[in-house]
Amino acid sequence: MMQRIESLENVETKPIWSVRDFAKRHQLTDIEETRLLQLFGHFATASELLHNVQRQPRWR
Repeated sequence: MMQRIESLENVETKPIWSVRDFAKRHQLTDIEETRLLQLFGHFATASELLHNVQRQPRWR
């Protein structure tokens, strides 16, 4: 029996970031960068990185 596979054109792609580039762009500490590397490896989605970063508050 043959099944028709729908086209993949409508599939939404998620942006993938290098953890090191993300850390540099968002001015994260080396400790936080290392933690993210241990958690995700060298690459992760933007959503995963933004939701798992722990930043110190910036007071005026």
